[in-house]
Amino acid sequence: MTTGVVVLNFGEPSEPDRAAVVDYLERIFLANADLEEYDSEEAARERSRKLAKRRAPGLIEEYEEIGGSPLNEQARGQTEALEAELRDRGFDVNTYMGMQYTEPLIPDAAAAAHEDDVDRVIGLPVYPLCGPSTNVISLDELEESLDDRDWEVPFQAITGWHKQPQYNHIRAENIADHVDEWGVDLTDDDTALVFSAHGTPKHYLEEGSRYDIYVDEYTSVVASLLGVEEYHVGFQNHENRDIPWTEPEVEDLVTEIDAERAVVEPVSFLHEQSETLSELDIELREEAEAAGLELHRVPIPHDDERLPEVFADLLEPFLADFAPEYYQYRQCKCRDVPGTMCLNAPQETPHAEAIEADAADAEADD
Repeated sequence: MTTGVVVLNFGEPSEPDRAAVVDYLERIFLANADLEEYDSEEAARERSRKLAKRRAPGLIEEYEEIGGSPLNEQARGQTEALEAELRDRGFDVNTYMGMQYTEPLIPDAAAAAHEDDVDRVIGLPVYPLCGPSTNVISLDELEESLDDRDWEVPFQAITGWHKQPQYNHIRAENIADHVDEWGVDLTDDDTALVFSAHGTPKHYLEEGSRYDIYVDEYTSVVASLLGVEEYHVGFQNHENRDIPWTEPEVEDLVTEIDAERAVVEPVSFLHEQSETLSELDIELREEAEAAGLELHRVPIPHDDERLPEVFADLLEPFLADFAPEYYQYRQCKCRDVPGTMCLNAPQETPHAEAIEADAADAEADD
Protein backbone atom coordinates (compact mmCIF):
# COMPACT_ATOMS: atom_id res chain seq x y z
CA MET A 1 0.00 0.00 0.00
CA THR A 2 1.48 3.33 -1.09
CA THR A 3 0.71 6.35 1.06
CA GLY A 4 0.85 9.88 -0.27
CA VAL A 5 2.03 12.33 2.38
CA VAL A 6 1.26 15.94 1.49
CA VAL A 7 3.46 18.35 3.41
CA LEU A 8 1.46 21.57 3.64
CA ASN A 9 3.08 24.97 3.85
CA PHE A 10 2.43 28.67 3.33
CA GLY A 11 4.68 29.35 0.37
CA GLU A 12 6.32 32.60 -0.66
CA PRO A 13 7.57 34.03 -3.97
CA SER A 14 11.23 33.17 -4.44
CA GLU A 15 11.94 36.34 -6.42
CA PRO A 16 10.69 39.95 -6.15
CA ASP A 17 8.58 39.67 -9.30
CA ARG A 18 5.59 42.03 -9.14
CA ALA A 19 3.09 39.73 -10.89
CA ALA A 20 4.05 36.78 -8.68
CA VAL A 21 3.90 38.88 -5.51
CA VAL A 22 0.48 40.36 -6.36
CA ASP A 23 -0.95 36.91 -7.15
CA TYR A 24 0.50 35.55 -3.90
CA LEU A 25 -0.98 38.36 -1.82
CA GLU A 26 -4.35 38.19 -3.56
CA ARG A 27 -4.64 34.50 -2.69
CA ILE A 28 -3.89 35.29 0.97
CA PHE A 29 -6.43 38.11 1.21
CA LEU A 30 -9.11 36.09 -0.56
CA ALA A 31 -8.56 33.06 1.68
CA ASN A 32 -9.13 35.32 4.70
CA ALA A 33 -12.00 37.29 3.18
CA ASP A 34 -14.30 36.33 6.06
CA LEU A 35 -12.47 38.87 8.21
CA GLU A 36 -14.60 41.49 6.48
CA GLU A 37 -18.18 41.57 5.16
CA TYR A 38 -18.95 41.46 1.45
CA ASP A 39 -22.13 41.51 -0.61
CA SER A 40 -20.77 39.02 -3.13
CA GLU A 41 -17.81 36.84 -4.02
CA GLU A 42 -16.97 39.30 -6.78
CA ALA A 43 -16.72 42.09 -4.21
CA ALA A 44 -14.43 39.93 -2.04
CA ARG A 45 -12.16 39.27 -5.02
CA GLU A 46 -12.07 42.95 -5.93
CA ARG A 47 -11.17 43.89 -2.34
CA SER A 48 -8.48 41.18 -2.22
CA ARG A 49 -6.94 42.44 -5.45
CA LYS A 50 -6.95 46.01 -4.14
CA LEU A 51 -5.27 45.00 -0.88
CA ALA A 52 -2.70 42.94 -2.79
CA LYS A 53 -1.73 45.83 -5.05
CA ARG A 54 -1.44 48.13 -2.03
CA ARG A 55 0.79 45.74 -0.08
CA ALA A 56 2.91 44.54 -3.04
CA PRO A 57 5.44 47.43 -3.27
CA GLY A 58 6.47 47.05 0.37
CA LEU A 59 6.80 43.27 0.13
CA ILE A 60 8.75 43.51 -3.13
CA GLU A 61 11.14 45.87 -1.38
CA GLU A 62 11.55 43.33 1.44
CA TYR A 63 12.32 40.55 -1.04
CA GLU A 64 14.87 42.76 -2.77
CA GLU A 65 16.56 43.50 0.57
CA ILE A 66 16.84 39.82 1.52
CA GLY A 67 17.65 38.55 -1.97
CA GLY A 68 14.39 36.65 -2.42
CA SER A 69 12.67 34.19 -0.11
CA PRO A 70 14.34 30.83 0.60
CA LEU A 71 11.13 29.33 2.04
CA ASN A 72 10.17 27.13 -0.91
CA GLU A 73 13.68 25.75 -1.37
CA GLN A 74 14.00 24.93 2.32
CA ALA A 75 10.52 23.37 2.35
CA ARG A 76 11.43 21.19 -0.61
CA GLY A 77 14.53 19.99 1.23
CA GLN A 78 12.44 19.05 4.27
CA THR A 79 9.88 17.22 2.11
CA GLU A 80 12.56 15.18 0.36
CA ALA A 81 14.31 14.41 3.65
CA LEU A 82 11.02 13.22 5.15
CA GLU A 83 10.44 10.81 2.27
CA ALA A 84 13.95 9.37 2.71
CA GLU A 85 13.42 8.97 6.46
CA LEU A 86 10.07 7.22 6.04
CA ARG A 87 11.42 4.87 3.40
CA ASP A 88 14.38 4.05 5.66
CA ARG A 89 11.78 3.01 8.24
CA GLY A 90 10.28 0.61 5.71
CA PHE A 91 7.19 2.61 4.72
CA ASP A 92 5.99 2.73 1.12
CA VAL A 93 5.41 6.47 0.71
CA ASN A 94 5.53 9.34 -1.74
CA THR A 95 5.81 12.86 -0.35
CA TYR A 96 4.40 15.94 -2.03
CA MET A 97 4.86 19.62 -1.30
CA GLY A 98 1.62 21.63 -1.26
CA MET A 99 1.75 25.39 -0.78
CA GLN A 100 -1.21 27.52 0.20
CA TYR A 101 -0.26 30.57 -1.83
CA THR A 102 2.57 29.80 -4.28
CA GLU A 103 3.32 26.95 -6.65
CA PRO A 104 3.18 24.04 -6.23
CA LEU A 105 -0.25 24.83 -4.85
CA ILE A 106 -2.23 22.38 -2.73
CA PRO A 107 -4.43 21.31 -5.69
CA ASP A 108 -1.19 20.58 -7.58
CA ALA A 109 -0.11 18.23 -4.79
CA ALA A 110 -3.51 16.50 -4.84
CA ALA A 111 -3.23 16.07 -8.62
CA ALA A 112 0.27 14.58 -8.30
CA ALA A 113 -0.91 12.08 -5.67
CA HIS A 114 -3.84 11.16 -7.89
CA GLU A 115 -1.59 10.66 -10.89
CA ASP A 116 0.63 8.37 -8.80
CA ASP A 117 -2.52 6.47 -7.78
CA VAL A 118 -1.56 6.27 -4.10
CA ASP A 119 -3.80 4.17 -1.89
CA ARG A 120 -4.36 6.80 0.79
CA VAL A 121 -3.39 10.40 1.59
CA ILE A 122 -2.20 11.99 4.83
CA GLY A 123 -1.96 15.77 5.21
CA LEU A 124 0.77 17.18 7.47
CA PRO A 125 0.91 20.97 7.87
CA VAL A 126 4.39 22.19 8.75
CA TYR A 127 2.93 24.62 11.29
CA PRO A 128 3.56 23.33 14.82
CA LEU A 129 1.20 25.91 16.37
CA CYS A 130 -2.28 25.20 15.03
CA GLY A 131 -4.17 28.15 13.58
CA PRO A 132 -7.36 28.50 11.52
CA SER A 133 -5.65 30.29 8.62
CA THR A 134 -2.76 27.82 8.45
CA ASN A 135 -3.27 24.24 9.66
CA VAL A 136 -7.05 24.14 9.37
CA ILE A 137 -7.55 25.95 6.09
CA SER A 138 -4.70 24.10 4.37
CA LEU A 139 -6.14 20.71 5.35
CA ASP A 140 -9.61 21.81 4.25
CA GLU A 141 -8.22 22.80 0.87
CA LEU A 142 -6.35 19.52 0.51
CA GLU A 143 -9.44 17.44 1.26
CA GLU A 144 -11.54 19.57 -1.10
CA SER A 145 -8.91 19.19 -3.82
CA LEU A 146 -9.01 15.42 -3.45
CA ASP A 147 -12.82 15.42 -3.56
CA ASP A 148 -12.82 17.63 -6.64
CA ARG A 149 -11.05 14.86 -8.53
CA ASP A 150 -13.93 12.44 -7.82
CA TRP A 151 -11.36 10.26 -6.12
CA GLU A 152 -12.54 8.21 -3.18
CA VAL A 153 -9.17 7.92 -1.53
CA PRO A 154 -8.92 7.49 2.26
CA PHE A 155 -7.78 10.76 3.85
CA GLN A 156 -6.31 11.46 7.27
CA ALA A 157 -5.00 14.70 8.70
CA ILE A 158 -2.66 15.91 11.43
CA THR A 159 -3.16 19.44 12.77
CA GLY A 160 -1.32 20.86 15.81
CA TRP A 161 1.83 19.17 17.02
CA HIS A 162 3.81 21.70 19.09
CA LYS A 163 3.81 19.25 22.01
CA GLN A 164 6.03 16.77 20.15
CA PRO A 165 8.90 16.35 22.67
CA GLN A 166 11.83 16.08 20.27
CA TYR A 167 10.71 19.20 18.42
CA ASN A 168 10.75 21.18 21.66
CA HIS A 169 14.27 19.96 22.41
CA ILE A 170 15.48 20.82 18.90
CA ARG A 171 14.30 24.41 19.26
CA ALA A 172 15.59 24.81 22.81
CA GLU A 173 19.00 23.34 21.94
CA ASN A 174 19.20 25.54 18.85
CA ILE A 175 18.70 28.64 21.03
CA ALA A 176 21.26 27.41 23.57
CA ASP A 177 23.85 26.69 20.87
CA HIS A 178 23.54 30.14 19.35
CA VAL A 179 23.64 32.08 22.62
CA ASP A 180 26.78 30.14 23.54
CA GLU A 181 28.27 31.09 20.18
CA TRP A 182 27.39 34.75 20.81
CA GLY A 183 28.74 34.65 24.36
CA VAL A 184 25.32 35.56 25.76
CA ASP A 185 23.94 34.33 29.10
CA LEU A 186 20.15 33.90 29.07
CA THR A 187 20.03 34.02 32.88
CA ASP A 188 21.76 37.40 32.97
CA ASP A 189 19.45 40.19 34.17
CA ASP A 190 20.67 42.32 31.27
CA THR A 191 19.52 39.71 28.72
CA ALA A 192 15.87 39.30 27.70
CA LEU A 193 14.55 36.20 25.95
CA VAL A 194 11.86 37.24 23.47
CA PHE A 195 9.62 34.74 21.68
CA SER A 196 8.24 36.23 18.48
CA ALA A 197 5.09 34.45 17.27
CA HIS A 198 3.23 35.08 14.05
CA GLY A 199 0.18 37.14 14.95
CA THR A 200 -3.44 36.28 14.23
CA PRO A 201 -6.60 38.40 13.98
CA LYS A 202 -8.51 38.45 17.28
CA HIS A 203 -11.58 37.51 15.24
CA TYR A 204 -10.27 33.95 15.05
CA LEU A 205 -9.67 33.80 18.81
CA GLU A 206 -13.19 35.06 19.45
CA GLU A 207 -14.49 32.28 17.20
CA GLY A 208 -12.76 29.67 19.36
CA SER A 209 -9.21 29.33 18.05
CA ARG A 210 -6.79 28.34 20.82
CA TYR A 211 -3.74 29.68 18.96
CA ASP A 212 -2.81 32.11 21.74
CA ILE A 213 -3.01 29.28 24.28
CA TYR A 214 -0.72 27.13 22.13
CA VAL A 215 1.81 29.98 21.94
CA ASP A 216 1.75 30.32 25.74
CA GLU A 217 2.11 26.55 26.25
CA TYR A 218 4.98 26.20 23.82
CA THR A 219 7.01 29.21 24.96
CA SER A 220 6.63 28.18 28.60
CA VAL A 221 8.06 24.72 27.87
CA VAL A 222 10.97 25.96 25.77
CA ALA A 223 11.86 28.57 28.40
CA SER A 224 11.81 25.82 31.05
CA LEU A 225 14.12 23.63 28.96
CA LEU A 226 16.50 26.59 28.78
CA GLY A 227 16.31 27.23 32.53
CA VAL A 228 14.82 30.70 31.95
CA GLU A 229 12.17 31.88 34.41
CA GLU A 230 11.32 35.28 32.92
CA TYR A 231 10.73 35.79 29.21
CA HIS A 232 8.60 37.85 26.83
CA VAL A 233 6.13 36.96 24.09
CA GLY A 234 5.30 39.31 21.21
CA PHE A 235 3.43 38.92 17.94
CA GLN A 236 4.29 39.75 14.36
CA ASN A 237 1.07 41.22 13.02
CA HIS A 238 0.11 42.10 9.46
CA GLU A 239 -2.44 44.87 9.81
CA ASN A 240 -3.50 45.18 6.19
CA ARG A 241 -7.15 45.32 7.23
CA ASP A 242 -8.52 47.63 9.90
CA ILE A 243 -9.11 44.83 12.43
CA PRO A 244 -7.58 44.03 15.84
CA TRP A 245 -4.71 41.52 16.07
CA THR A 246 -2.94 39.70 18.87
CA GLU A 247 -0.99 41.78 21.39
CA PRO A 248 1.58 42.90 22.26
CA GLU A 249 3.25 43.57 18.93
CA VAL A 250 6.87 42.48 19.09
CA GLU A 251 8.04 45.90 17.83
CA ASP A 252 6.38 47.62 20.80
CA LEU A 253 7.64 44.95 23.16
CA VAL A 254 11.35 45.31 22.38
CA THR A 255 11.30 49.09 22.77
CA GLU A 256 10.01 48.71 26.34
CA ILE A 257 12.35 45.98 27.56
CA ASP A 258 14.55 46.95 30.50
CA ALA A 259 17.72 45.14 29.44
CA GLU A 260 20.88 45.63 27.43
CA ARG A 261 20.21 42.92 24.87
CA ALA A 262 17.42 40.71 23.55
CA VAL A 263 17.58 37.19 22.14
CA VAL A 264 14.69 36.79 19.71
CA GLU A 265 13.37 33.33 18.86
CA PRO A 266 10.78 33.11 16.00
CA VAL A 267 8.50 30.40 17.37
CA SER A 268 6.01 30.05 14.50
CA PHE A 269 8.41 29.33 11.68
CA LEU A 270 10.24 26.28 10.32
CA HIS A 271 11.90 28.14 7.45
CA GLU A 272 13.69 31.40 6.90
CA GLN A 273 11.38 33.78 5.06
CA SER A 274 10.43 37.44 4.84
CA GLU A 275 8.97 37.38 8.36
CA THR A 276 12.37 36.42 9.76
CA LEU A 277 14.90 37.84 7.31
CA SER A 278 13.15 41.19 6.84
CA GLU A 279 10.67 41.78 9.68
CA LEU A 280 13.05 40.61 12.40
CA ASP A 281 16.57 40.95 11.02
CA ILE A 282 16.01 44.39 9.49
CA GLU A 283 12.87 46.11 10.81
CA LEU A 284 12.89 44.82 14.39
CA ARG A 285 16.65 45.28 14.65
CA GLU A 286 16.28 48.94 13.67
CA GLU A 287 13.59 49.41 16.34
CA ALA A 288 15.72 47.70 18.97
CA GLU A 289 18.91 49.58 18.19
CA ALA A 290 17.03 52.89 18.18
CA ALA A 291 15.92 52.02 21.72
CA GLY A 292 19.51 51.20 22.71
CA LEU A 293 18.94 47.44 22.74
CA GLU A 294 21.39 44.92 21.29
CA LEU A 295 19.45 42.30 19.32
CA HIS A 296 20.36 38.68 18.56
CA ARG A 297 17.95 36.75 16.34
CA VAL A 298 18.07 32.95 16.58
CA PRO A 299 18.27 31.31 13.11
CA ILE A 300 15.60 28.76 12.16
CA PRO A 301 16.96 25.18 12.40
CA HIS A 302 15.26 24.26 9.12
CA ASP A 303 18.00 21.82 8.14
CA ASP A 304 18.45 20.13 11.51
CA GLU A 305 18.96 16.43 10.79
CA ARG A 306 16.43 15.53 13.47
CA LEU A 307 13.50 17.37 11.89
CA PRO A 308 12.73 14.59 9.38
CA GLU A 309 12.63 12.23 12.37
CA VAL A 310 10.10 14.51 14.10
CA PHE A 311 7.86 14.56 11.03
CA ALA A 312 8.24 10.79 10.60
CA ASP A 313 7.34 10.20 14.25
CA LEU A 314 4.21 12.29 13.79
CA LEU A 315 3.19 10.17 10.80
CA GLU A 316 4.27 6.77 12.12
CA PRO A 317 1.04 5.58 13.82
CA PHE A 318 -0.96 6.40 10.68
CA LEU A 319 1.49 4.61 8.40
CA ALA A 320 1.97 1.61 10.69
CA ASP A 321 -1.78 1.33 11.28
CA PHE A 322 -1.80 1.35 15.04
CA ALA A 323 -4.03 3.53 17.19
CA PRO A 324 -2.79 7.15 17.05
CA GLU A 325 -3.93 7.50 20.67
CA TYR A 326 -0.89 5.43 21.63
CA TYR A 327 1.22 8.45 20.63
CA GLN A 328 -1.13 10.73 22.60
CA TYR A 329 -3.11 11.82 19.54
CA ARG A 330 -6.74 12.82 20.03
CA GLN A 331 -9.54 13.99 17.79
CA CYS A 332 -8.76 17.57 16.83
CA LYS A 333 -11.11 20.25 18.18
CA CYS A 334 -9.85 23.01 15.89
CA ARG A 335 -10.76 20.91 12.84
CA ASP A 336 -13.49 18.70 14.20
CA VAL A 337 -13.60 16.37 11.20
CA PRO A 338 -13.32 12.58 11.60
CA GLY A 339 -9.82 11.39 10.82
CA THR A 340 -8.19 14.66 11.91
CA MET A 341 -5.89 14.13 14.88
CA CYS A 342 -3.65 16.41 16.94
CA LEU A 343 -1.52 16.53 20.06
CA ASN A 344 -3.35 19.58 21.43
CA ALA A 345 -6.90 18.49 22.24
CA PRO A 346 -7.65 18.43 25.99
CA GLN A 347 -7.55 15.00 27.56
CA GLU A 348 -11.02 13.64 28.23
CA THR A 349 -10.79 12.05 31.66
CA PRO A 350 -12.76 8.80 32.01
CA HIS A 351 -15.95 9.29 33.97
CA ALA A 352 -15.30 13.05 34.00
CA GLU A 353 -18.99 13.84 34.46
CA ALA A 354 -19.25 11.51 37.45
CA ILE A 355 -16.18 13.07 39.03
CA GLU A 356 -17.61 16.57 38.58
CA ALA A 357 -20.93 15.43 40.07
CA ASP A 358 -19.19 13.93 43.11
CA ALA A 359 -17.22 17.15 43.61
CA ALA A 360 -20.43 19.20 43.41
CA ASP A 361 -22.14 16.90 45.96
CA ALA A 362 -19.19 17.20 48.33
CA GLU A 363 -19.27 20.99 48.06
CA ALA A 364 -23.01 20.99 48.75
CA ASP A 365 -22.49 18.80 51.86
CA ASP A 366 -19.92 21.27 53.19
